[in-house]
Amino acid sequence: MFVVRSLPWSGWVRLCAAAICLALPGSATLGGTVGASATLEERKLPMNFKWHAAQPACAQDCAGWIGAVGVITSDTPAKFEEFSGGRDLKGTTVVLDSSGGSVLDAISLGRRWRGLGLRTTVGIVIEREIAGGVARDIVPDAYCESMCVFLLLSGKTRHVPEGAHVRVHQIWMGDRADDARAASYSADDLMIVERDIGRLAKYTFDMGGTGDLLSLALSVPPWEALHRLSADELRLTNLVTTDAVADVKTPSDDVVGSVSRKAQDRVVSAPAVVSAPAVVPVISDVSDMRPVPAGTKTAEAHVPTGGAAPSATDRK
Repeated sequence: MFVVRSLPWSGWVRLCAAAICLALPGSATLGGTVGASATLEERKLPMNFKWHAAQPACAQDCAGWIGAVGVITSDTPAKFEEFSGGRDLKGTTVVLDSSGGSVLDAISLGRRWRGLGLRTTVGIVIEREIAGGVARDIVPDAYCESMCVFLLLSGKTRHVPEGAHVRVHQIWMGDRADDARAASYSADDLMIVERDIGRLAKYTFDMGGTGDLLSLALSVPPWEALHRLSADELRLTNLVTTDAVADVKTPSDDVVGSVSRKAQDRVVSAPAVVSAPAVVPVISDVSDMRPVPAGTKTAEAHVPTGGAAPSATDRK
């Protein structure tokens, strides 16, 4: 069976029949740039991985970045294995922009990332033309919500830049997230939810997270807005291990710690080449802070994923 996350739009919820999900109420406000529409569409799709190599001049000190955008589905762990085949991922940073997805598959993928020693952060990777090649930047105005937060936790080193949005809520039954209060629940439904909360709790502690993360997430029902973690809560939950951008840009042998940093609300990625003004801090190969075009728009990032929960007979 698969535990999935679903948004409370009825058309999508119907596709999540009998699945457990992390329900995301309400629509999202996204910071836009040129190519915003394409990025919003990408966020509605199953998670996609894209490799962003370091510049030749930076190769001695910088590792590659992996852009991870979209919803975690039952296929995501296998897609990552296919993506990572033949690549040296030592010191690599995963840049997350995701509204969450399948609970059990996020746990599986997170354990894989920890085993590889990957670093994690929140943002959108953009590439821009410069003299002699292409430079890469991370725009921090992105969202990591629901089970994405637990993928963030899997990083050996974890940084949440100011401007990023990290938000949490409860596990729920996907086919009933649209009207959770009015729905009915069987003993089997409750058993599945309780079981997967236990699995999520074990994973959280294995990754170095605290009980405060579980407490914050499990206190937000699907009929309420997601809770955005404050800078203090990011430290309290141990979702951040460093305040330094450089710690997720260069390889090292740092171990999971309990230092801190900032967070907060959601975005879109820019196109391959960006050329407009605005002021949004970004992480860059060339400098740590650089202006990047920005704007705002409201969009609905629905997207159902995962499979149906097994019948009571199948679970025996």
